[in-house]
Amino acid sequence: MEESVPFASRVYFILLALLLFSRGSDFLSTWVATPNLVLEGNPLAKRMGWKLGALVNIALCLSFALYPIMAIIISTTSVLVAARNFQQAWLMRTLGEEMYRDWHVARLVETHIGLYLFCLASQTVLFGIVGGALILFSRSEIPYAIGLGILAYAFTVLFYTLLSVWRIRRQIR
Repeated sequence: MEESVPFASRVYFILLALLLFSRGSDFLSTWVATPNLVLEGNPLAKRMGWKLGALVNIALCLSFALYPIMAIIISTTSVLVAARNFQQAWLMRTLGEEMYRDWHVARLVETHIGLYLFCLASQTVLFGIVGGALILFSRSEIPYAIGLGILAYAFTVLFYTLLSVWRIRRQIR
């Protein structure tokens, strides 16, 4: 696969559609879970809000569609993030953003931090093994890029979850 594709080529539009679908899925899942962005883990996305965030994402999709490997990595990570969001979105929406946050913080406070971090690390490692295996055993760039996307997802979950836990524990003190 080429490092870049010509703008407005057939492959460009396929990659653009893939990026718009996957980033759109992430946006939709975030909106279903936290329409007021109260539960958004990414401080930059939270600060930008929906309108600016949508414009930035469209611009990024238009740009990254030029680079097939990056488009596949971003798309893989985005659909995995969307799936994770949808997993708990029903509960977040049912309880309400503030009540869900309070409930989640209460559960976190009740849980031994070692157990919580062990479970988070285990989740990250298990996803990382799948991504790493794809990278290690891939014979072409597409499975390699999907593996990198899975690894990016694992590190994204680890980073933003640790950031959230750090903020919560800092507020409790």
